[in-house]
Amino acid sequence: MKHITCIEDLRLLHKQRVPKAFFDYADRGSYSEDTLRANRDDLQQIKFRQRVLVDVSRRDLSTTILGEPAAMPLILAPVGLLGMQHGDGEILACRAAQAAGIPFTLSTMSICSIEDVAQAVGRPFWFQLYVIKDRGFIRALIERAAAAKCSALVLTVDLQVLGQRHCDIRNGMTVPPQIKLANLVDIASKPAWALSILHGKRKTFGNLAGHVRGMENVNSLAQWTASQFDPTLSWKDVEWVRGIWSGKLILKGILDVEDAKTAARTGASALVVSNHGGRQLDGAPSSISALPNIVEAVGSQIEVMFDGGIRSGQDVLRALALGARSCMIGRSYVYGLGAGGEDGVAKAIEILAKELEVSMALTGTKSVGDIDSRVIS
Repeated sequence: MKHITCIEDLRLLHKQRVPKAFFDYADRGSYSEDTLRANRDDLQQIKFRQRVLVDVSRRDLSTTILGEPAAMPLILAPVGLLGMQHGDGEILACRAAQAAGIPFTLSTMSICSIEDVAQAVGRPFWFQLYVIKDRGFIRALIERAAAAKCSALVLTVDLQVLGQRHCDIRNGMTVPPQIKLANLVDIASKPAWALSILHGKRKTFGNLAGHVRGMENVNSLAQWTASQFDPTLSWKDVEWVRGIWSGKLILKGILDVEDAKTAARTGASALVVSNHGGRQLDGAPSSISALPNIVEAVGSQIEVMFDGGIRSGQDVLRALALGARSCMIGRSYVYGLGAGGEDGVAKAIEILAKELEVSMALTGTKSVGDIDSRVIS
């Protein structure tokens, strides 16, 4: 990892080392990918004020997230199928996050189960929840998260139906991969990946297999989503979840000011301004363009987090300057996981932290708490 300089380096290495179906699953967006591109393009349009002759010999990245100390304003976002990017990927990513002093969020659609991760790591982690039609299963899943001492529940609210991702269809993406010639040739060219998957705890959706009737024979994420995700999901279901979960609740997938105002009235601890990484409603605004208005509307009532397009520490600085209290990263650390397992995730976090620290110094900023709109032009 010593020659890796940036997140794009990790991305290219990930692309070399992981089968195409799983790289594309992480890397690509829905439909024409307009929103995926907008997330990046709009961040790049935000320019900094370079400040000079300020004593920045000491810089402090530390902050609090949901009232808990964090080494930097960064969270590993929930990403499905981490265990197909690298064997035991969820465990490895969680270990890297905890070693860096930041939260890790386990996806409902993970390969390693809640219990697998809880048994393998030393401290509590966050759990992300999708609400499906079987509310009994959801209640049990929330109770499993509580039993595992998860310290926050992240309720994703922008995936009642699945935005089509053309690459997943073209690749025939399944878990584990289908046994067909193209897949076998691809896997044969990536022996280190195949060995890591072979040695991993699980080869299918750990939170679902054995718990949901018929799930044992379902290996397509799209098939599972289409049959099980609930398009009737409403704000009443947020109240229902709140009634079961007594801990900290985060609502992820807020992009509209009116929705943000409603979210702030639910009793949730935080909301995440997010368009699901450009993987759902194509043509939706970028997350960064939606952030300032949401912060203005509800930032004094609820903690506002940001998600969408972060590939550098400069992007973290941009989001914080526009009012986010912390940032979630998804693809950036998945690239690291595919490129080098736990070490790769640690490298991704290190890159973002170093870039943030240097950029703070060059804008005359000494601490995360000092970051505001004055750092941008």
